[in-house]
Amino acid sequence: MALSYPKIKTELPGKRAKEIIEKDSQYTSSSYIKEYPLVIGRGEGAMVEDVDGNQFLDFMAGIAVNITGHSHPKVVEAIKKQSEKFLHICGTDFYYASFANLAERLAKRAPIAGEKSVFFNNSGSEAVDTAIKLARHYTRRPFIIAFFGAFHGRTMGAISLTSSKPSQRSFFGPFLPGVYHVPYGYCYRCPYNLEYDSCRIYCAEAIEKTLCKSHMSPEEIAAIFVEPIQGEGGYIVPPIEFHQKLRDFTRRHNILLVVDEIQSGMGRTGKFLAIENFNVEPDVILLAKGLASGLPLGAVISKKKFMSWKAGTHGSTFGGNPLACEAALATLDLIEKGLMMNALNMGSLLMEKLKKLKEQYSLIGDVRGRGLMVGVELIKDRKTREPARQESHEIAMQAFQKGLLLLPCGENVIRFSPSLAISAQEVDMAVEIFSEVLGQYERKRESR
Repeated sequence: MALSYPKIKTELPGKRAKEIIEKDSQYTSSSYIKEYPLVIGRGEGAMVEDVDGNQFLDFMAGIAVNITGHSHPKVVEAIKKQSEKFLHICGTDFYYASFANLAERLAKRAPIAGEKSVFFNNSGSEAVDTAIKLARHYTRRPFIIAFFGAFHGRTMGAISLTSSKPSQRSFFGPFLPGVYHVPYGYCYRCPYNLEYDSCRIYCAEAIEKTLCKSHMSPEEIAAIFVEPIQGEGGYIVPPIEFHQKLRDFTRRHNILLVVDEIQSGMGRTGKFLAIENFNVEPDVILLAKGLASGLPLGAVISKKKFMSWKAGTHGSTFGGNPLACEAALATLDLIEKGLMMNALNMGSLLMEKLKKLKEQYSLIGDVRGRGLMVGVELIKDRKTREPARQESHEIAMQAFQKGLLLLPCGENVIRFSPSLAISAQEVDMAVEIFSEVLGQYERKRESR
């Protein structure tokens, strides 16, 4: 049975969309990116309909946020039921069941041994800021290590760790003192010009062999913040030994290993957390994005002994809002009862099909990922591996014109991060449209 979407009925953007875009441009901050002129009217599952009635197949899910699909009935039902009881009371100062219930679910699900504690935020950036404070407060150490290519958010604490694009940091400094960056485990473009695995995973040893020989003692490092799979940096999957070596270093020197699962967690990689693909137990876990299927919610999970700060040391007016907590509980039910397994199965299908496209189109240099967190790196030449920067944005725009929602990341990568409820038929359709766009682009390039 053929999909009823995507279906493009008007020029893009349509008449109503243009009116809203014009108003938005007049009254909102120029800092918003606005990747292409999508003006959403409603969403259902993997279908997005704009305000002019055009329907799209969504393979970016609000930047990996709509993890159960748009307006999943069970998530909507949970939100409606809670909204009829009460909308808000500050979880920092008072108690309610969903706050405690969600903390229990996350603590029990987190792959950390022993007793755990949870702190709720409104977003991923806030979760990162909370973890920075937590690490320094517990260890009484000043230094924090992050990675080039990392994206941890845009608040002043989070942006100090972010190292994804100059535009995100330019003219906002000085940033938090004591933050240092080192290269990530990016085998396709090894920062040390080495080859896996004869390199012996040197990238994971760089902190000890470079920073700790010239800048600081390991006993001064409070934490290492790392994305198990880099998100905005280009959907980069490091070698399994990368995280294992980081874990060994942090354990030897009592450094907290903080894993940013904001984009990679909640079942997206076929496991609850991406770090589980590397057989590593972290000290602190950061969640947001898909945690509440689209409602604002972030969480910091750690061993209880690390989150031993006194009452009033940290708080949040809206973090753990009851509507968001109920949405998160419903989301966890859906993930655990089938969506996580579907991510694994549909991710395998998606990878298989995209790797076949790599054989067909010279524009594709690399296909990588886990589960439904898949990146396609675009290049100008396979020998030089010169990044196809502009092409990635143009291809995302052309896919939009054909009814497929994709987003670039890194310098030159197209990310595929649909909801975990995606079907095989929707995977087939997405790859078919992507192939059409690549084919048109390559023919255009050859004709120049």
